[in-house]
Amino acid sequence: MEKKHINALIDLGLNEHEARVYLAILALGLASVARIAQSADVKRTTVYSVIELLKRKGLISVEMHGWKEFFVAASPDKLEAMLELKKNNFKKVFPEISALYETKPSGAFIKYYEGLESIKSAYENLLNSVKPHEEYLVLSDTETWSKADEKYFSKFVERRSKLNIKVRLLLQNSEKARYYKKYEKNFNFKVKILPDKTKLTTNLNLIPSKVLIHQLADPAIALVIENKSIIQMHKEIFEMLWNSLPE
Repeated sequence: MEKKHINALIDLGLNEHEARVYLAILALGLASVARIAQSADVKRTTVYSVIELLKRKGLISVEMHGWKEFFVAASPDKLEAMLELKKNNFKKVFPEISALYETKPSGAFIKYYEGLESIKSAYENLLNSVKPHEEYLVLSDTETWSKADEKYFSKFVERRSKLNIKVRLLLQNSEKARYYKKYEKNFNFKVKILPDKTKLTTNLNLIPSKVLIHQLADPAIALVIENKSIIQMHKEIFEMLWNSLPE
């Protein structure tokens, strides 16, 4: 009995004893309580109560041979049906759960990230949070930002370009920034270059629901803020800068 199979059933909603007993019966085909207990490595007294739980879930059935009970496991298709039922039940309540998120208090939600791997997870969350047709605004020294992990951030830009969103970048003047400006149509974004004397030490990413502020110098840290007033303030600053620069 492999641990990964037990864990898969636990993820589906069974407890460890239920997973062990079901897998044991599935492997044995037709089994008595004694054989199940031995195969599942579960106490015989416990097996009786677990069998009752599995019967209620429709995962095992009983066959009588004379006066003796034997147990048969339902097809694993039943597990798939259970998963689909869970998905469908969640879909029914998802709009209500989503509404709770939308109506949460307007106070700031701030999350702190430390270390590059942790910060990359913040970028992933940002990319997953932005919705189709929404704006994604960036104020950055893209040269320094890219060098933090050239492979990852290059792929990040590529994946972002494939989303149906409106991306605008205000970039500190650099070779990388000029490259993005030259090929902006290929990356599905618009770029404006900041004045030469501009020196940015943070990378700012802004979507309608949150703002990510990533410190480019060591130590590698980032903040994600979810607050309408703070997001709006950063957006207005971005727009003032954007409108002050030539195309």
